[in-house]
Amino acid sequence: AAMSRKRLQQLVDSLGRSAKHFNKSEVECLIKLFDTLVAKSSSRFATAGFDRNLFRDTLHGAFGMTDDVILDRVFHTFDRDNDSCINVVEWVEGLSVFLRGTLEERIKYCFEVYDLNGDGYISREEMFQMLKNSLIKQPSEEDPDEGIKDLVDIALKKMASIYSLRYSSDYDHDGKLSFMDFEKAVRDENLLLEAFGPCLPDIK
Repeated sequence: AAMSRKRLQQLVDSLGRSAKHFNKSEVECLIKLFDTLVAKSSSRFATAGFDRNLFRDTLHGAFGMTDDVILDRVFHTFDRDNDSCINVVEWVEGLSVFLRGTLEERIKYCFEVYDLNGDGYISREEMFQMLKNSLIKQPSEEDPDEGIKDLVDIALKKMASIYSLRYSSDYDHDGKLSFMDFEKAVRDENLLLEAFGPCLPDIK
């Protein structure tokens, strides 16, 4: 059922403060879009919000995102209470960062997407998994995994050299990037923000 005008206004006021990159009319449009998409869904979560499939379909349709691993991680970053359902507040606040986040917010968001197991590091294995999924496979390649391993090495070396890494234990023993490593590298070279797979919409 469509929410009452009063409830809508309360939600717009509240989200106007927390989703600070949208004005109130944009917040209202996003709430209405959320309601419309959820109403069309046959999901068991339909009364509460987006399940993974509806979220994936929405991001695919709106932004052309197709990588299942990345889409699953984006879902996880939006789903703040970790209940496998994105409610209207998570939707609007998530889109605020996804579409208009500051560099600081986007660094934190991308790091969360890439940290597959949530341990506070992006490991060599996590980099490999994401690059493997986001690259187009060439039928002629005998062992594409080797090429991906090389790319991981290049990415790690690039992130390290960008600020003459002091060979911290994180980097030089097992090729893990901490949030501080990632943040410093991205601040010095913004192009590294999506180094391990496209998880933000492109400019258009």
